[in-house]
Amino acid sequence: MCGIVGAIADRDVVPVLVEGLKRLEYRGYDSAGLAVAGSDGLRRVRRTGRVAEMEAAAGAQGLQAKLGIGHTRWATHGGVTETNAHPHISHGVALVHNGIIENHEQQRERLEGLGYVFESQTDTEVIAHLIHHHMQQGKDLLAALQATTGELTGAYALAVVDESAPDRLVAARMGCPLLVGLGEGENFIASDVSAIVQATRRVIFLEDGDTATISREGVQVFDGSGQAVEREEHLSDVSLASLELGPYSHYMQKEIHEQPRAVGDTIEAIIDAGAFVPELFGADAAQVLEEVEGVQILACGTSFYAGSVARYWIEDIAGLPCSVEIASEYRYRNVVANPKHLVVTISQSGETLDTMEALKYAKSLGHEHTLSICNVPESAIPRASRLVFYTRAGAEIGVASTKAFTTQLVALFALAVTLAKLKGRLPELQEAEYLEALRHLPGSVQHALNLEPQVTGWADRHFAAKEHALFLGRGVHFPIAMEGALKLKEISYIHAEAYPAGELKHGPLALVDDQMPVVVIAPNDALLEKVKSNIQEVRARGGQMFVFTDQDSQFGESTGVHVIRTPRHVGVLSPIVHTIPVQLLAYHTALARGTDVDKPRNLAKSVTVE
Repeated sequence: MCGIVGAIADRDVVPVLVEGLKRLEYRGYDSAGLAVAGSDGLRRVRRTGRVAEMEAAAGAQGLQAKLGIGHTRWATHGGVTETNAHPHISHGVALVHNGIIENHEQQRERLEGLGYVFESQTDTEVIAHLIHHHMQQGKDLLAALQATTGELTGAYALAVVDESAPDRLVAARMGCPLLVGLGEGENFIASDVSAIVQATRRVIFLEDGDTATISREGVQVFDGSGQAVEREEHLSDVSLASLELGPYSHYMQKEIHEQPRAVGDTIEAIIDAGAFVPELFGADAAQVLEEVEGVQILACGTSFYAGSVARYWIEDIAGLPCSVEIASEYRYRNVVANPKHLVVTISQSGETLDTMEALKYAKSLGHEHTLSICNVPESAIPRASRLVFYTRAGAEIGVASTKAFTTQLVALFALAVTLAKLKGRLPELQEAEYLEALRHLPGSVQHALNLEPQVTGWADRHFAAKEHALFLGRGVHFPIAMEGALKLKEISYIHAEAYPAGELKHGPLALVDDQMPVVVIAPNDALLEKVKSNIQEVRARGGQMFVFTDQDSQFGESTGVHVIRTPRHVGVLSPIVHTIPVQLLAYHTALARGTDVDKPRNLAKSVTVE
């Protein structure tokens, strides 16, 4: 959600900024802009729409410079207009901003009293004027930024340049991701390493409260008290190849088909160990997990559905009580905390603001046992957690999460089994069976991918022309029905809802007719016969059923009942395998409807604001 890139070098940085903004497009945005400072002063170009339109305008203006900042904006305060697009300028000071300033109205009123005139409806313009105001009091650019951040309430990542100081840019972070890229005689700043990976893989991650000054010669970082600090340098494992489409039409398609590899990479440490060992989650995980008496999972969106699957596994396999809560709800209620529960936060990016704030709230209630499941090393949520399990999905560009979800499920399954082992509930033979199931999982995922032609047929013939759909599942597969409904609605814009199949007759059945396709997740488990009864309820009302099942289910097609089978039932890991066909259904339905698969309207990849 929004993206920042900045650069200072002995070469023209405009191509670097434009390329960086293109690599940030996946995050979701509605306008783009950049500002450069040099011998001819401060110049800016902004456009609503895609980065390509802004790039063309910059080219038409002959924009060149050795210092600049760029931004992709996802509108919060103020509509989608060029005036509201970033960068914002105040008397030679230009800045870009991710996040939300909660006290912007009070600061706007104060600044208007000082004679500042506002051109936009954004909260960001307040920051530009505040920095200029402090510079008027005799502070240099960095000191003015530090004074300004002391007056802001909210979340922000900031990159700032001043036309009177063309030898540096400054930055600040609070609650929103921001990193510095280190080059030779040039340095960079970005909200995501993908924006600068074409220039460098050496990065340092700014922490909350940090400010930094970046020149060609080096970088200085200061903590929230203004003291100089050293932040550890990291070598990013994000490669340019992982950010390219290759033979695929869309990133979502690429990422769906990368799941056998992503799952295989994520289980590698487990298979290599030949056992479910607590060290998978951190050096002191054994001590922490042995003390755990229950689990509290906090997550948003797709990650919440992963946690909802995990609840079944943790209670069934480990015998521990488990609750799952949407992070944005948890953080705003009076929670009755049990410090002996493990708080598990799940986030693909590791920067999801609601999840981060929920973790902070849990820790304030006395929860010392914390675990982060995340796809991005060194991101904020893992750094704030005692234990960490990094999924190895690789860079996920498509807004609709696919491989991040299935690898989260792998991590959560490993947690459930490890807890069971530490609690003395895992016989050696059962552990061996779980390990064998994991070894076969990448192959089972590939087998599910091989169903793509059949799923495409359903999408083209039965879903593309519809405006509503129902998804049903029971037990551990109900969250997969919820995930399927989410995928369909977010990229095809078809209204979709999911219900436990047993709830069908308690209201949703009233919606069923021949224009409401009903998707059922129905593998051969203990609840299959119950699901078959629910299907008959739909058929009796003229509904069309689309059933994802497996070869073992002895589930036959009939009039109005369409069936696609995975090659075999994979037991406890079935939710992971049955995720694949619902992802494919959403993708191919969206293709048939001509929507923007990778960048669905109104949505962003990394949600760093409330």
